[in-house]
Amino acid sequence: MSFSLRQLRYFTAVAELGRISQAAIQLNISQSAVTTAVQELEALLGQALFERHSWGVELTEMGRRFLSHAYTVQGAVDDALRLTPPETPVTGTLVLAASYTVLGYFLPHHLQRFEQRHPGIDIQVHEVARSGIESGLMSGQYDLGVLLTSNAALPDLTLETFFGSQRRLWVAARHPLLDRADITLADVAQQPYIMLTVDEADVTTLKYWSNTPWTPKVRLCTSSVEAVRSMVANGQGVTILSDMVYRPWSLEGGRIETLNLTETIPTMNIGLGWRRGQEHSPAMKAFRDYFKQVFQYPAAGKTGKPVKPASGRGHP
Repeated sequence: MSFSLRQLRYFTAVAELGRISQAAIQLNISQSAVTTAVQELEALLGQALFERHSWGVELTEMGRRFLSHAYTVQGAVDDALRLTPPETPVTGTLVLAASYTVLGYFLPHHLQRFEQRHPGIDIQVHEVARSGIESGLMSGQYDLGVLLTSNAALPDLTLETFFGSQRRLWVAARHPLLDRADITLADVAQQPYIMLTVDEADVTTLKYWSNTPWTPKVRLCTSSVEAVRSMVANGQGVTILSDMVYRPWSLEGGRIETLNLTETIPTMNIGLGWRRGQEHSPAMKAFRDYFKQVFQYPAAGKTGKPVKPASGRGHP
């Protein structure tokens, strides 16, 4: 009897997110592949790891015990991989600027992995708004910006987009829209809307709404993602946000579901930016190479569609 690291990774994703569909989105693979991996593990163990419900899945007692072992195995594999240092150790200082959303939901995990690979690089990270990142890159205050490239506005920057996170409709559990086969922005316009404002999310939202005859019926504007989560989970409104910031539960324990819209909603693109023509230090090159290896050009968004590395201005 044997199992694979792939099966463990798929299992832990389902355990953490509570839904096979959301695990598939995070892993950027098909839902059937996740389902098959979980079923294979259950067949090997001879016991169910999850209880299936209409709203998602829940770990069984066996599942909780197995999850602990899965984390141990994956941690041991990570430790083993870290035993091999880079062929040519890179040293130096790297000054990064990152926006709120990038720093809160994307960058810490990658910083940890990068520092493990390059312990000789001293990394300094600053949380800065998009305009501050752009001006800081131009003045030389920052070496690289990790930012929402889809928001970038300064033409004198070079951008590389690595990752595109799909935007979907968030609704409360048992919301009437969950019973609809097709949902449009016209349907969303009939609902109270919770508008996130941090990192210019409101500006981006109004851009794609402006291409339609409808406008969102805004009930609340807030810079707090957790406030949006709570309002949506409590049934006080809906919102459209990216999979990267999605979590299935609010702080109060209310459940949030996601739905696809029939219209094409632009992805939230993340990547690196630097001053055009800037000479890259070894530390900067190592940081760029890390993301190229992790996301393997051409990068794929949550929908599986390629997000090609871009130079120059970002796309809204």
